[in-house]
Amino acid sequence: MNHRRSIPKNLSAALLLAGCLLAASPSRAQQHTTALQPEATTPHRTRLILKDGSYQIVMSYKVVGNIVRYVSAERAGAEEEIPLSLVDLEATQLWEKRHAQPGPTDPNNPSPPPAIDPELLKEEAERAALTPEVAKDLRLPEENSTLALDTFRGTPELVPLAQTDSDLNRNTAHNLLKAAVNPLSAAHPVVTLKGEASPIQLHVKDPVFYIRIGDESVGNTAGTPLTVDTHGATSRIQNDATGGSANSRYVILRADVRTGARVINSFRIPLLGTGRRQEDVFETTTELLPGGHWLKITPKEGLDFGEFAVMEVISDKSVNLGVWDFGVHPVAPENRDVVKPEPRRRNTLERRGPS
Repeated sequence: MNHRRSIPKNLSAALLLAGCLLAASPSRAQQHTTALQPEATTPHRTRLILKDGSYQIVMSYKVVGNIVRYVSAERAGAEEEIPLSLVDLEATQLWEKRHAQPGPTDPNNPSPPPAIDPELLKEEAERAALTPEVAKDLRLPEENSTLALDTFRGTPELVPLAQTDSDLNRNTAHNLLKAAVNPLSAAHPVVTLKGEASPIQLHVKDPVFYIRIGDESVGNTAGTPLTVDTHGATSRIQNDATGGSANSRYVILRADVRTGARVINSFRIPLLGTGRRQEDVFETTTELLPGGHWLKITPKEGLDFGEFAVMEVISDKSVNLGVWDFGVHPVAPENRDVVKPEPRRRNTLERRGPS
């Protein structure tokens, strides 16, 4: 008698269900994926275009489920991700196709690695010039116009400075309010600041200042003409909304602290650069940073403890009455709203839980 062991009905049903699930599940080969750029000596920069019209410059990208993972070319190869719903893949692939470099035709005589697209290199340089690095992992921000490089407890920090004058609104933009100064007159007050101490207190004797120039976001802030008594050389000069020019000179003036106020006195402009020392006047050197967006101002000598102000010298006879005031006290508390170093993120993707 031929005995055959029959398969239980419940086991047969389970095998059938497993086969159906296996057939219905999509394979990895069918997933829409652009592989991450492998380790290579020559980077391949491209644009990851977003649906709002903006884009990221990336080394490579791939679509994984409902997110796009990419290697950023702007942030030192950091691997990041963005929702797929925000990415315009069609525009991204079209841009890649238009800017693709031809590959080698002869495997025995390969062509040299393709050059990086000049357009992308130019854009990267322009973006970097807007926020240049002034210390390790510390960059100038886009939202401020004037900052001081300070050090607090061994850590470099960028401190936003506000332009201050009784006739100007206090903000971090660049306003210009001209006043004539008689080069032959004795020193006399030209600006009076409220309070005996500035709200900004730096902790080093050799701070470096950065002023954004050519900032189109600064509107016309000019008011009525200002009359300044210059002891026999009273002048009326029309206010000007421009400023922060690379052609201007900048000096640091010690403030005369009085009851409830700090007074900035005039000085002799023609003596600047001659080597003749003026009391309470600290000359500076200026450097236009690459890209032409920022001016670096460095005092030629260390500042003593006290209250000071940075003043713009427009010409041989006029100065900007909108000054940037600060103090130098090494034991002062940390300033508010400072910009701190941001170390580069490790080139690893973090596993994220469901949103």
